[in-house]
Amino acid sequence: MSIEGKVIIVTGGTSGIGAGCTRHFAEQGATVVAASIQQEAGEELVADLREAGHEAGFVYCDMRSEDDIAALIAGTVEKHGRIDGCCSNAGVWVEGTVTDFTDEAWELVMGVNVRGNFLLAKHLVPVYERQGGGVLLITTSVAAFVGFPAHALYCASKAALDALVRCLTTDHAGVMRTVAICPGTIDTPMLAASAAGFPKPIDELYAEVAEKIPVRRLGTPEDVARAAAFLLSDDAGYIAGTSVFLEGGTMALPPW
Repeated sequence: MSIEGKVIIVTGGTSGIGAGCTRHFAEQGATVVAASIQQEAGEELVADLREAGHEAGFVYCDMRSEDDIAALIAGTVEKHGRIDGCCSNAGVWVEGTVTDFTDEAWELVMGVNVRGNFLLAKHLVPVYERQGGGVLLITTSVAAFVGFPAHALYCASKAALDALVRCLTTDHAGVMRTVAICPGTIDTPMLAASAAGFPKPIDELYAEVAEKIPVRRLGTPEDVARAAAFLLSDDAGYIAGTSVFLEGGTMALPPW
C-alpha cells in the first residue's frame, strides 16, 4: 500500500480528522493540498510539514462556495498537473432536534456537508475524465445509521452522503472511484463541542464512552488517516460505492 507521489486534496484539512489526514498523507510521501476556512491553522500546519521536508500547501476554501471549490480544483491541477485523490472531510455540526430547526442551521449543515460534496464531485469528474481516473473519499459518520440525540440535521446530512457515494459510483463508473470512510467516536474538536452540554467533565465522559466501545478506547485522527490512506491507494482499487466503518466495533453492540 502506498500513496507516495500521489497528489491528494484534503478538504477540512486543518482540524481534527482532516489535519490528521493532511499530516499522515504528507508523511507517507504524498503531495497534499489542505483546504479549509481556517487560514492561520492551515498555514501553520503546512509550514510545519514543509520544514520537515514534506510536500504540502494550503488553499482557503469555503465548501459552500462553488467558486472556491472550482478554484481549489483548477489551482491544484495547474500547480501539480493532476489530482490523484480527494479526501473530502470538511463538515460542520449544529446541535438540535427538528423543533429547533432554522433556515440558517439548514443552510450551514446541508451547505457544507452535502452541497459541498456535490460541488466537489462536479468539478472533480471532468479532471478525472481527462487524466483517466481518480478517487473521491468522503468522510461520513456512524451518525448516518444511529439516531444520536439532538443531532437531527447532522445525522440527516451524513445519511445523504452515504447515498451520494453509491450514486457517484454508478454515475461515474470507470472514471471516479468513490468510497466513504465512516468514523465512530473520534477524539476531535467537533466531538468535544458536541459533548460540551453534558454535566460531567469531558475526561470522565470520554472514559465512560471508551469503556463501552469494544476496543475500549476512542478513535484518533491518526486511526482514520491510516485507513484513508489505504482507501486512496491503488491497493484499494476494488473498493467502491460503500462505507468502510472505522468505529472500534460500536456498530456491533446490542441495544441493551
